[in-house]
Amino acid sequence: MQNNRTYLLSALKIFLALLWVLLTAAIILLFHFCIRSNHSLVVPFMMLLAYFLLAAFFLFRLCWRWRMLERQVHNYCISDNIEGLMRQKLFCSRLIDRVMSIASTRFESVDYLNHSKNLAQYLALQNQINPHFLYNTLECIRSEAVLKGMDDISSMTEALATYFRYTISNVDNLVTVEDELKNVENYYTIQHYRFEEKISLKISLDKDSDSDILKWYMPKLILQPIVENAIYHGLESKVGQGELQIHLEHAAHRLIIRISDDGVGMPKERVNEINSRLLQISKNDLATLSSSQKHAGIAIVNVNNRIKLLFGEVYGVHINSTENIGTDVEITLPVQVSREL
Repeated sequence: MQNNRTYLLSALKIFLALLWVLLTAAIILLFHFCIRSNHSLVVPFMMLLAYFLLAAFFLFRLCWRWRMLERQVHNYCISDNIEGLMRQKLFCSRLIDRVMSIASTRFESVDYLNHSKNLAQYLALQNQINPHFLYNTLECIRSEAVLKGMDDISSMTEALATYFRYTISNVDNLVTVEDELKNVENYYTIQHYRFEEKISLKISLDKDSDSDILKWYMPKLILQPIVENAIYHGLESKVGQGELQIHLEHAAHRLIIRISDDGVGMPKERVNEINSRLLQISKNDLATLSSSQKHAGIAIVNVNNRIKLLFGEVYGVHINSTENIGTDVEITLPVQVSREL
């Protein structure tokens, strides 16, 4: 069944046709009046000429702009490139161009977010391994270790299997704060076998915070990259033992997670450089994050970008650090009581 719709172009054509008829009728009447009253025809002729020249000019401009619009839409139809269409000027009105610009930014944000999610998985597990094969192999190793009384190997293998299972599974979903903390604990268990008593982990909740804070939801794989940064860039280079603390609190409808270490810290210039990058989402970070080189700050920038894309510019990550004293990484999230964004 065909829809009886009057499109903008059709309405514009009808309006121009009616305007043309009315103006033409007015000029004919003017000519008739001049002939009957023996007036000069020079003025009506000049008016007629000016009328047709102006009409031709505006009609040409209108048709040109409309052809440009149709050409851009046609290019989208044959290429299915919505991003290219969003970046074009459609020559309709300033408001429509602004709408298209906003839509383009949102499309790019979605694409950036999807890239960051995939990158989060890539940084956590760089080899494309069949997850089921990995789980089954680690479970066999753990079983053999249990049978031979090798409890340390059994515990480490179990922690590694659990960590990989959590990391490889769907990054799109929000997870509970409790699940994210458990993943950090599994990661710490694996690192503890390497560093032994050199590092320790403490997780605490603010006594005045909501008791249901562990049941709230947050983006997946937010804490582990920062904990990894703290261990490798803060505590590993430290002489003697080092402590890592994760503190959670609830303030003004926000969930604040502070990850602190008493490691080697960073120079003030480096802290300012990272914080300036954390203030806004930058597409240039994609190229940096996609490279094989990883250094302090990259994981933090990625986490910050994901948070801002999901929840808005007012949320994200901020760093405080002092050389030879330690580093605090503060994550600010909205209070999320369900999986729905």
